[in-house]
Amino acid sequence: MKSKKIFALVMACVLGVSAFAGCSKKDDNGESKATEAATDGGSEVVDGSTEAVDTTSVDASEIKDWTFYACMSGKEINDGNEIQEEIAKLTGVRVKETWMAGQEPAEAIGAMIVTNDLPDFIDGGDASDQLVEAGVLVPWDDYIEKYPNLKEMYTDKEWELFRKDDGHIYWANVFGNTYGESQARGHNDEAFWIQNRVLAWDNYPVIETLDEYFDLLKRYAEANPTNADGVSVIPYTALCEGWRYFCVENAPQFLDGYPNDGSVIVNLDGEKPTIVDYNTTPTAKMYFKKLNEVYNAGLMDQEFATMSYDDYIAKLATGAVLGMCDQWWDFAYTVNDKFKASGYDELGYNYVPLGLVAEKGIKNHWHTYGDTLNSASGICVTTKCDDPDKAFEFLSRCLDQEILDLRFWGIKDVDYLVDDNGMYYRTQEMRDKWADENYQANHICSYSYFPQYNGTSKTSANAMKPEDQESEFFDGLAKPLQDCFRAYDYDSYDDFLKSEHDEMGFWYPMYSYSNLMSTMTEGGAAWTEMGECKHEWLPKVITAKDFDSAWADYMKAYEACNPQAFLDEMQEELDRRVELANS
Repeated sequence: MKSKKIFALVMACVLGVSAFAGCSKKDDNGESKATEAATDGGSEVVDGSTEAVDTTSVDASEIKDWTFYACMSGKEINDGNEIQEEIAKLTGVRVKETWMAGQEPAEAIGAMIVTNDLPDFIDGGDASDQLVEAGVLVPWDDYIEKYPNLKEMYTDKEWELFRKDDGHIYWANVFGNTYGESQARGHNDEAFWIQNRVLAWDNYPVIETLDEYFDLLKRYAEANPTNADGVSVIPYTALCEGWRYFCVENAPQFLDGYPNDGSVIVNLDGEKPTIVDYNTTPTAKMYFKKLNEVYNAGLMDQEFATMSYDDYIAKLATGAVLGMCDQWWDFAYTVNDKFKASGYDELGYNYVPLGLVAEKGIKNHWHTYGDTLNSASGICVTTKCDDPDKAFEFLSRCLDQEILDLRFWGIKDVDYLVDDNGMYYRTQEMRDKWADENYQANHICSYSYFPQYNGTSKTSANAMKPEDQESEFFDGLAKPLQDCFRAYDYDSYDDFLKSEHDEMGFWYPMYSYSNLMSTMTEGGAAWTEMGECKHEWLPKVITAKDFDSAWADYMKAYEACNPQAFLDEMQEELDRRVELANS
């Protein structure tokens, strides 16, 4: 299933901090080039072009109040939010954010189009093409050239991946872009997660396979049947609701050592990159048979197939769940704050990632170290907006360093301090306040679905985000997590995964194509049927008393979906991207 690079902030952290000398980005040939950023007379100089940075405050009567809707769950902030007001004074724009709840993206977007009840900004997720087909989006084309901040987000070839069949670009994905040097300490993506207290209990073992993982969960649960509040532990759970069923569905690609192309495997062993279906591999059958064994042994959450996302998050927040397979962004930003508020983080309830493989010796790619470009969706300006130029100017201003600092570090001397070397840091009191839900609602405004960067500040040696700052990363961990890192001699979350450092091909990730496939093509219709089939059958396979019989029935139903048509269309797109990369 596809990965959503969204709604959460990406954990890419800096291993070492040195005096800032410039920013490294890639040109169209993949070569690194120096991008020097400086401020001179109120203007920011980037690659020789100058984009004025207005640091004067806007009169309150001139501030535009606009709206934004994201096809993703999130937290709304309160009116009068302090940092939002500071950003409004600088940019002349205040944005009210609304988040999808209890719907699928296609349903939410379809209703907006029918009623013509559109926000000014929108991220349509997997339903973004519905907005294009309805003609309700303002093209980016002219504004990319007008605003260097926006142009700089991607190379010319990368921008081409966003271009639709009508010749226009309608959005830009805002997640995963790195400015300057970044040596990630975080893992924002998928993994098998395990509470660090489980590893500590077993004297910090190295876990590589599914069998080792579930054996440890079983032994720990038998020795520690309840959490600190007497709640019965759940050794393993999984989420099946809606598009989030990737938590159950797509592990076979990773277990065979491949990166997250989401809907397919890209095999590089032949004369050219080739699409492979991971749903029918021997590893897929092995994986689901293992889940079947775990479920029938009582080690897997008996409610996994029916619980909602809210139920899932609430269950994780109790600290009772020892492990699961999920994307970091899908759970951690909410659950970790709840752990801190309840003190569970000091009991070792936080999760660390494991890059499990089908058999020992397989090299894995759970963690991709470069930027991941998901061109399937991103921030859009709708035709409802009464001033598109001002809207794109705001998107550009979101990338001014002053605004980036406000969004992710906060207000100087309130949310962070500056040492004698100009480096930002926080006290523990500041970290605790930043994790408090009331403080988040009243004070913090990250505009998390608007343009942003990971990596290094444009104007100093600081990281763009606190979790990337060398001093903040380790100091911000609860003591049990610090002990866990020290026990393994790890410097980052991705160290736990032992993932290969291979550079991804220009086609990566292929889910950026399959996410937007429609039933108007034979392959798209097959993709829809395949998803419906897996939604129906995978829970049945996992809970069946006779696995082999259930698997055979599932494979018959799956083949009836005409998956080859989908695979053929994906191969055509893969070939196109390879050709574009070589052009």
